Amino acid sequence: MTDSTLLFSVFKGNPELPTAVNITWSSINFKTILQWQPKPSGYFYTVEIHGQISDTKKKCILTTETECDVTDALRNVKETYTAHILSVTSSRMDNFEEPPFAASEKFTPYNQTVLGKPEIRNYTQKGSKLNVVFQDPLTPYTFPNGSFQSIRDIFQHDLEYKLYYWKDQSSGKKDVTTKSHTFEISVDSTKNYCFYIQGIIPSRRENRNGQESTVLCTSVGRNILDGRYLLKFVIQSLAF
Repeated sequence: MTDSTLLFSVFKGNPELPTAVNITWSSINFKTILQWQPKPSGYFYTVEIHGQISDTKKKCILTTETECDVTDALRNVKETYTAHILSVTSSRMDNFEEPPFAASEKFTPYNQTVLGKPEIRNYTQKGSKLNVVFQDPLTPYTFPNGSFQSIRDIFQHDLEYKLYYWKDQSSGKKDVTTKSHTFEISVDSTKNYCFYIQGIIPSRRENRNGQESTVLCTSVGRNILDGRYLLKFVIQSLAF
């Protein structure tokens, strides 16, 4: 995956049950999946999410899976969390003995979630201007009215976007940056251009650059050439 991969194991409690290893956080646009190994046989896993200031939350209780969606346990995205993967039998959950567990590395969603692909909604090349309109990726978190928050709603001024563009069939790439949802750049009106967009968090030390959008290309140059060819064809036809 293209996300933060964090490995760590700590063993506590009764060691008679196997404990999880290779614990990883996988997070894109704040949707966060915890993964680990091995597949259990004769026992279960229960995930505990420990925050610095929030209460401990239990997720995927008595699961035989080796992954767990912990997104809704990380709503305070600037808080730092640690996951405990408990190895349990169904009866052990009811007594006071601490089950063996493995602990993940620390994870801070705001600093470590990967920015997903922006969605390009519209683009036009008219004359010497290329205009591109795009949309922020959405997160799993919602406003009180039920609508989904975008990554811009969470990152606000920490978020910017970069447009990379180049003449079709050329290797010379240029880029421009914006904090809005649109780009307007000057181009050669007779050439086609290809481009893509990428979200960026400049303040980050790691995972600064997000996933790249789909590469799209304009077709204005082809239309001009096609029009000239069509006009030439019509003139030649009339000549006969």
